[in-house]
Amino acid sequence: MSSGEFIVSLDIGTSKVRVIVAEVTRENTQIVGVGSAVSKGTKKGAIIDIDQAVQSIREAIDHAERMVGIDISKVFVGISGNHVSLQSSHGVVAVSGENKEIGQDDIDRVMQAARVVALPPERAVVEVVPKQFVVDGLRDIQDPHGMVGVRLEVDATIVTGSKTIIHNVLRCVEKADLSVAGIILLPLAAGEISLSADEKNMGVVLADIGAGTTTLAVYEQGHLLSTGVLPVGGEYITHDIAYGLRTQTETAEKLKRKYGVALVEEADQEVTFQVPTIGSNKEKTVSQEELAMIIEPRVEEIFQLIRDEVESLGFSREPAGGYVLTGGVMSIPHILGVAQAQLGQAVRLVSPRHIGVEDPSFTSGVGMIHYIRRRFIHQLVGPENQKRPSKNKKGPSTWVKLKNFLSEFI
Repeated sequence: MSSGEFIVSLDIGTSKVRVIVAEVTRENTQIVGVGSAVSKGTKKGAIIDIDQAVQSIREAIDHAERMVGIDISKVFVGISGNHVSLQSSHGVVAVSGENKEIGQDDIDRVMQAARVVALPPERAVVEVVPKQFVVDGLRDIQDPHGMVGVRLEVDATIVTGSKTIIHNVLRCVEKADLSVAGIILLPLAAGEISLSADEKNMGVVLADIGAGTTTLAVYEQGHLLSTGVLPVGGEYITHDIAYGLRTQTETAEKLKRKYGVALVEEADQEVTFQVPTIGSNKEKTVSQEELAMIIEPRVEEIFQLIRDEVESLGFSREPAGGYVLTGGVMSIPHILGVAQAQLGQAVRLVSPRHIGVEDPSFTSGVGMIHYIRRRFIHQLVGPENQKRPSKNKKGPSTWVKLKNFLSEFI
């Protein structure tokens, strides 16, 4: 796989493992392949069985490799969870070089300086996210490449996580015969393609409602200020359907996807289907309206929990920029109406706009691609990476600078 032209994101979700392969240039990003597999060995966003998780990762990777026709040897891995925390940091370095032009080495050094913080032994730095660079006192610089100065500073957000949880994720990836190019915080990645600059400045809540968990990201003044995770998602609805109709979970999931609507008033009483019941050889007839009567209260409760969690994080229940919703659950028809009833009218849904990955469940994976490109464009397509190596070449990652943090988990 060409390290200078292709990047691969790996999103290990509760229901699916998703792999996205993109070709990146300085001008644009083109998604060229997608792989997915049923997620095994995970629960509520955490890995509980390494061998099963490895099998799911390998199946998704194999699927993507067949589509793209290359061997995938390294991936960027997305993480989220209540174990993740944020803190502010500051780094300062002197600009090297006789002409005092700021280059990638200077930026790497100032980011490394910001990375040096005191942490408990059970935690480790996952990522350093720059909020602004300062060159000789000139503030609000987003990209200092090519500028001339003597003193380079950075105000940054340090993302830290549990060493144990992250180590288990890395172990699964490595046992799947892959190397880790970097770890990306999923709320940051999703925000890359879901939120506008105005929304981030005004204050907005991004909610990614997946199968097992709902991940929240609160932005204000242009930056990520807080994250949170709720242990509810699409499985919450599926289990209620299974109990309510006395059927198996697998059947309940299929019914939800095929006939489910989030508003009872939008359901068609004339639409009926047969449901096999547990403890009986007979099937019973259920209408779409009856199914909606199970789904709507649970969807309402998810949005109520989101609203309460945002308030518990210390923010207004109705942020100025409103709520932006994504994730697989948002595919349920008429769910926007329920969201607006619980969260206010300033609510919108978002999905990726790339052919083949237009489902909202791919938002985090596609967001990772765009986030990586913006953050690491100078390393990805810099002069040293212009030459395309053999497609099937495997070996150690050339992005050594992006992988230094891995030593903390080994």
